[in-house]
Amino acid sequence: MKLILHVSRLLAVLLPLLLSGALAQAEGLTLEHIARLQAVTGGVISPDGQRIAYSVAVPRKLFDEPDGEAWSELHIVDARGAHRGYVTGQVNVSALGWTPDSRHVTFLAKRGEDEHAALYRIAVDGGEAVRWFGFDTAIRGYGLAPDGRTLAFIAQDAEDEDTKSLKDKGFNQRIYEEDWRAFRVRLVDLDADDREVRTLELDGSAQQLAWSPDGSRLAVKLAPRELIDDVLMKVRISFVDPAAGAITATVDTPGKLGDMAWAPDSGHLALIMAEDANDPREGRLAVVAKDGDNPVNLLPDLEGHVWQVAWRDARRVLYISHEGVRSRLGEIRRDGSADRTVLDAGDAVWDGISVSADGRTIALLASSPAHPREVFRLAGNARSAERLTDHNPWLADVRLAAQEVVRYTARDGLEIEGVLIRPLDEQPGTRYPLILQVHGGPEAHYSNHWLSFYSQPGQAAAARGYAVFYPNYRASTGRGVAFTKLNHGRPAAEEFDDLVDGVDHLIEIGLVDGDRVGITGGSYGGYASAWGATYYSERFAASVMFVGISDKISMLGTSDIPVELYQVHYLSWPWEDWSMYRDASPIYYADRSRTPTLILHGDADPRVHVSQSMILYRYLKLAGQAPVRLVLYPGEGHGNARAASRWDYSLRLMRWMDHYLQGEGGEPPDHPVDYR
Repeated sequence: MKLILHVSRLLAVLLPLLLSGALAQAEGLTLEHIARLQAVTGGVISPDGQRIAYSVAVPRKLFDEPDGEAWSELHIVDARGAHRGYVTGQVNVSALGWTPDSRHVTFLAKRGEDEHAALYRIAVDGGEAVRWFGFDTAIRGYGLAPDGRTLAFIAQDAEDEDTKSLKDKGFNQRIYEEDWRAFRVRLVDLDADDREVRTLELDGSAQQLAWSPDGSRLAVKLAPRELIDDVLMKVRISFVDPAAGAITATVDTPGKLGDMAWAPDSGHLALIMAEDANDPREGRLAVVAKDGDNPVNLLPDLEGHVWQVAWRDARRVLYISHEGVRSRLGEIRRDGSADRTVLDAGDAVWDGISVSADGRTIALLASSPAHPREVFRLAGNARSAERLTDHNPWLADVRLAAQEVVRYTARDGLEIEGVLIRPLDEQPGTRYPLILQVHGGPEAHYSNHWLSFYSQPGQAAAARGYAVFYPNYRASTGRGVAFTKLNHGRPAAEEFDDLVDGVDHLIEIGLVDGDRVGITGGSYGGYASAWGATYYSERFAASVMFVGISDKISMLGTSDIPVELYQVHYLSWPWEDWSMYRDASPIYYADRSRTPTLILHGDADPRVHVSQSMILYRYLKLAGQAPVRLVLYPGEGHGNARAASRWDYSLRLMRWMDHYLQGEGGEPPDHPVDYR
């Protein structure tokens, strides 16, 4: 592969030209377009409401820059929409914040001679970023106290010198799930000459912290251990007296936890929690008093999921809820009364919120079917939010296919919805090949917004003459707790029947050619793709499985989330119900497969072990009834992060679909890829 990547200097010249602005005049979106898309990844408004600091993911230029994850730049935009980059280029900034006086933006980065991520600040009036504070290990998260000088931050203890010395001599063994080191909350006075760091002796491993506006408390999320299962299922919020370094109260919540935010008067904390221990996804909006009473669910009947939370003032909570394929900016009183919609998203889908100190100005992040995530501003009593940024202006010159919401009735009468991208140049009466794009989780969902990414061809496939369907099968989020639990103890049953029923609906309305249907997805979507290639093989002419599940029994034993899988999905251990685990495993139906199957996986995946792909490949290969190929990405985890891995994945996915849904089929295409 490396030989192909570097075979000619000509490639280094051609690809930047292909990815240049001239390509934006092409008819329809292309894979090259997707590879250059920028997107806003986070944003926070200044306390005075005058500016919004935000981060932008900028993909690396293939063949022109060192391979790796997208760069992350710092930009600032003001109320008039004037914006510029403050820390740009080959940089990686994260965890944006503001000083209380709104004069500086703070962020984490590893720059220059830094050994670890440190805290930086940059003046909004200009100048270079200044390293404000660094520690012996990387800073994971931080919060600046209202006094502007006391920093609370989260970092691991450094390894002792004996351990480092032994590692240098080759004693670098790992004791699985035992040799973890806790992340601890630490305090430092940034104005002090000695900057002595004080560590708070709290039981557990710290995940996140937030200062109360009066500086009297810290809300700290603590997991019992620094293991993914504990971080997912056992994190609890504790209120900490920073002066005494002691926990004053712990909030009693079940299951998973999400966003949290202090009220301006420091009297209450808003949080997003699970309804119960078996709830697959946090999404219940709750408020708890500063003394740590039981939290009160403000929206017990919400058939949706709350994703983000903030405060308008001491009595009113702002929230973003995802309801079906749309989102809503809502407001509710602290006592659970007067719930109302502040702003209907229209064509946009909100997924980020930040509020000024006086509660009058709101920064929002949103994407739409026409653009990836950008920054919006809602000021005063305005009835609509103003879009402030445009990081892909060339998209205005690209024709995009029609995108719409589709609802259909599953075989048992349940209504299912999803998002359909129609073929770009659709002709009435013509049937088209279909790519069925299945989301992971399954506690996730597709919204009606931007849906074209390296692993989801979306508009690029539509430009090639495909219909692309994104179904929110049962167990998806966005429709309340009960809907997410419909597959509990029943994996690969009705939830995957919903996928086939969606395909049948598109066939019945005359859009799709039932003989040319492909299925793809990652993680749980990869599981669905393996199911489509085996159990439902007669329905799919091509399958592309990404970091997917093929054997439920071994998956539970090799994943880093066995407790989460048991508690919010399976509800039984393998030894309690071997038949359920076996019958829900695609490898059990390998002999049925007549579907050409492309399997792709990062070989460092901790969530779904690479053996899941290897065993499916081997079984399908031994069955010998359809083409199969396995592609492994060295060093990649549960999804590809590096630019080269993503580009390779995009090309292989579409080449496989083109070959078997629009091409000659038969033997698979040659395994080398033309990266030009």
